[in-house]
Amino acid sequence: MNKQKRTEIFTRLRDANPNPTTELNYSSPFELLIAVILSAQATDVGVNKATDKLYPVANTPEAIFALGVDGLKEYIKTIGLFNSKAENVIKTCRMLIDQHGSEVPDTREALEALPGVGRKTANVVLNTAFGQPAMAVDTHIFRVSNRTGIAPGKNVLEVEKRLVRLIPKEFLLDAHHWLILHGRYTCTARKPKCGICPIEDLCEFKQKRDYLD
Repeated sequence: MNKQKRTEIFTRLRDANPNPTTELNYSSPFELLIAVILSAQATDVGVNKATDKLYPVANTPEAIFALGVDGLKEYIKTIGLFNSKAENVIKTCRMLIDQHGSEVPDTREALEALPGVGRKTANVVLNTAFGQPAMAVDTHIFRVSNRTGIAPGKNVLEVEKRLVRLIPKEFLLDAHHWLILHGRYTCTARKPKCGICPIEDLCEFKQKRDYLD
C-alpha cells in the first residue's frame, strides 16, 4: 500500500469521526491507567460497569490502596482475571505513591515498570492521557493493519513500528482510536462489513468481494 492510499484512508476515517477517543470511562490519567490495566482480556463495557461503581468511592492511588486487595476485588470481581488484576492494581498504587508523588508518569519506561502494565497499556496511556503519538496494537488493530494492507506484520511489535513509521504524521495521534473502532464495528473478525465500509475501495483485502453483499 502506498502513501497516497494511506492518506486517503485516514482522511476518510477522520471525516467520519473527527474527535475519536477511548470507550473506557475516565476523568484523569490515573483512572485511565487503572481502567486499561483492568481491560486486559475484558471488554470496555465490562470494565466501565466496574469502574462506574469503583471510582465514586476510590479514584486516587491512596484511596484504592486503602481498599486493599480484597476490598478492590469486590468492585472488579465481574471482570476476567480479577484476582491477579487486583493484586497488580494495589501494587501499582503503592509504587505511584512511593515513587511518583501519586501522579501517573508520562514515560514508557516508568509506565512499564508498574505491575500489570505492558507495552500496549503504556501506549494507551501515553497516547490518550498525554497526547503522545504512541500506537497501542490490540487484536483489532493487528487484524485491520494486516487485512487492509495498511501496515502488515507478523507480530504486534512489528505492526506497531510499521504503523508509527507509515501513517502520515497529521493522523498519527488519533490513528489508534480510528483503527480500533474500525476493527471493533466494521472490519470485524469473522465477517467484515465490507459492503458498508468507508474505505472498501482502498482496502487490499483479497477476499473482500466475498463480504460485499
